[in-house]
Amino acid sequence: MQTSKQLHTRRQQRVRSMLRRQATGRPRLSVFRSGKHIYAQIIDDAGGRTLAAASSVDATLRSKLKSGADKAAAAEVGKLVAERAVAAGIKEVVFDRGGYIFHGRVKALADAAREGGLTF
Repeated sequence: MQTSKQLHTRRQQRVRSMLRRQATGRPRLSVFRSGKHIYAQIIDDAGGRTLAAASSVDATLRSKLKSGADKAAAAEVGKLVAERAVAAGIKEVVFDRGGYIFHGRVKALADAAREGGLTF
């Protein structure tokens, strides 16, 4: 039997392989959620570099948030990453949920990013 970490890694690889086929040159909005914080970054896989990033650890968000591990924090991170992406000239991305279920904090981040001007 595999451990939960191994199963998560397999889901991550499966999601990313599907995204690479569907991306058609668009950058990837990748989400990482820990027990205390949530992180999002827009990655150009062809160039291998990060184009925009935001997290609940950012100094601009830290004072506004009660906790870095709730839906409100995820929504603020989604708005901030969308704002930074639009400023960098990025409007279309593919959403990489990173092996997490599209529910709760991950969904809140995605909805806020859509409201902020990103399309996926």
